[in-house]
Amino acid sequence: MKSSLATNVVLILTSLSGVHSGVCAAQRVAADANYPTKPIRLIVPQAPGGSNDVFARYIGSQLGERIGAQVVVDNRPGAEGMIGSEIVARAAPDGYTMLMASTAFTMNPAVINKLPYDPIKDFDFVATLGRGPVLIIVGPSLQANSVKELVALGKSKPNLITMASAGGFMHFVSAMFRSAAGFDAVIALYRGGAPALIDVTGGSAHMAVATIPTVGPYLRSGKVKALAIGSAKRLAMMPDLPTVSEAGVPGYEASIWWAFAATGGTPTTVINKLNSEISTILKRPEIEKRFAAEGAEVEPRTPAEIRKMIAADLIKWAKVAKDANMAKQ
Repeated sequence: MKSSLATNVVLILTSLSGVHSGVCAAQRVAADANYPTKPIRLIVPQAPGGSNDVFARYIGSQLGERIGAQVVVDNRPGAEGMIGSEIVARAAPDGYTMLMASTAFTMNPAVINKLPYDPIKDFDFVATLGRGPVLIIVGPSLQANSVKELVALGKSKPNLITMASAGGFMHFVSAMFRSAAGFDAVIALYRGGAPALIDVTGGSAHMAVATIPTVGPYLRSGKVKALAIGSAKRLAMMPDLPTVSEAGVPGYEASIWWAFAATGGTPTTVINKLNSEISTILKRPEIEKRFAAEGAEVEPRTPAEIRKMIAADLIKWAKVAKDANMAKQ
């Protein structure tokens, strides 16, 4: 009798548990379908004012209008973007916390021994926004009017050339150019892109590899000269400027990309909805013009394509760091 009673109790509890699980699953599906129902926090792991912050706010506001929920930008700079990235990695996987990721996201693993997160497992990638190539620029103290002349000078006088860098992204793309061009040069580190370029214009450093928004004011004033662009093809806004490959260093491609990422485990329905909305936004002519004004091009990708891009970038920058003998911290 007791055995029969115990069996019945177990069966009842099991049945109730199944009902409860079914209700929870249905509630989750309904919640995903109604997403979003509250503001979305967009973590920018850099200080206000840079390209990451500018594009996060611009696209974030457009996204908020389309989905009917405010996208609140939260700047969390520090540790080459790792502080903000960790916040997103540890957040609830519900689509209400996102990261404004950029190329530095895939560079950090190459020089950091113990990241506080896994760049693949701890994130789901929502959408790419665009990509902006770097420029190879020289100052008045370097007598080189082309990449070929620059490389010839570097090879004839090893370590004569000083490349100004601000660390992080700028350091990687500089080291990559030095390695691809095959000459020895000193990479001098500064506390930011602006101080680095000031020394290039003043003659203390000879050249730099930097993004178009960073060097734009110096180019327009004539204080520096662009020799080539680090994209696979010429840029519409600079049609006469050759790519680095065309200019004599084949295979060199370097750019900063921008993308939204969410916490790993975020429902696929939420990721796909965000990707679809952002892709629609990027098709607007005014968005393309805004990106072009910053020396960039829109570049929509599916979540699966972004994951492949991230994986390829991790391999690419790990090789750059190894070739340049960058010490791991």
